[in-house]
Amino acid sequence: MTMNKAMVKLMIVDDSTIVQRRIERDLQLPYVKVVGSASDGVEAVQLFQQTLPDAVTLDLTMPNMDGLATVSALLAIQPKTRILVISALADKATAIEAIRRGANGFIYKPFTETELNAALRELLGD
Repeated sequence: MTMNKAMVKLMIVDDSTIVQRRIERDLQLPYVKVVGSASDGVEAVQLFQQTLPDAVTLDLTMPNMDGLATVSALLAIQPKTRILVISALADKATAIEAIRRGANGFIYKPFTETELNAALRELLGD
């Protein structure tokens, strides 16, 4: 790890624990530390307030509070948070709406390890 690179706190939000674990396992950026995982938007907002992560990976289709509402809620708390939407939706309109609400990037499921790390590097301006 380069000494001038600050540690980046990442929160993973997805209703699938398989996807949560996959993101953690595929993450190859030594300066990124996962500070927590949430399985829906309501849980994400609570965890976000406790951990104040720098970046969030976010599913769009979740119970209790969907990804679009979650984008708005998280950015209302911490406007500088970088959000990478990761969704299985082939629906570009929803992705565009997430970006319009303040998300910074988007990749589709299923994703490769390379796609995930490239998207996170871009998200974090690396």
